[in-house]
Amino acid sequence: MRHTLPHAPQFYVTAPQPCPYLHGRAERKLFTALHGDNAAELNNALSRQGFRRSQNVLYRPSCESCVACMSARIRVADFQPSRTQRRLMRRNAGLKRLATSAWATEEQFDLFRRYLDSRHADGGMADMDIFEFAAMIEETPVKTRVIEYRCGGDDPERLAPGDDFLAAVCLTDVLDDGLSLVYSFYHPILQPASLGTYLILDHIEIARAAKLPYIYLGYWVPGSRKMDYKARFSALEIYKGGVWQNIGDPQDHSNEAHPLSVDPIVEQVARIALPQFDR
Repeated sequence: MRHTLPHAPQFYVTAPQPCPYLHGRAERKLFTALHGDNAAELNNALSRQGFRRSQNVLYRPSCESCVACMSARIRVADFQPSRTQRRLMRRNAGLKRLATSAWATEEQFDLFRRYLDSRHADGGMADMDIFEFAAMIEETPVKTRVIEYRCGGDDPERLAPGDDFLAAVCLTDVLDDGLSLVYSFYHPILQPASLGTYLILDHIEIARAAKLPYIYLGYWVPGSRKMDYKARFSALEIYKGGVWQNIGDPQDHSNEAHPLSVDPIVEQVARIALPQFDR
């Protein structure tokens, strides 16, 4: 179904599919194409309203009977690492960061396959080939960076001593008010090093150096064990009820919603604030 605002992008709704986060539920997405001269403006504006980018598409959950998925971001200036997070930063201090253009490599794909086979073998990306992986990395109309983390291998837990290998990768969009972590993956042998958390911590430092106020983390879903780690970051905000608010106690956010409490798609689209495009 198509929904249109005057002189603005067209919005569509996907058919319901099984929810990847909450068993027994169905997900549906509201989405629009991202292309042309206004792509960066649109990405900035809709990211501030809970949307996420996937290649040339911006999307936001719009389920018929659930509002559990909430966009999450960290206020960089107010963030204070926990004792565990400080220990994690020290433990991974030897990783070397390299920011590159949005260009896929075979080395990245090999790491991506190792990650999926180890952690998400039954997920929606499990069958991705190298061409689809390249599209995920390279098909971007906005300012995007691939941030690689390399390890020298001098730690017995980190493969062969002396090896130089790719430990982790994060596909990152540069917004006008922050960094958006589009997708990240890491070597499964390094799971004890909590690299998923470390990548967020390091992006906070990147944003702080660039004087960017937010780190956009994608969606937080109360009740989903896959998403629990996001709630462990201080200064975390969620996009709920059309506004950004402090997460507070995660237990206070129910993942239940009566079907009648979900607004119709037309009303959701009408409330989207768009940049002023040339007419």
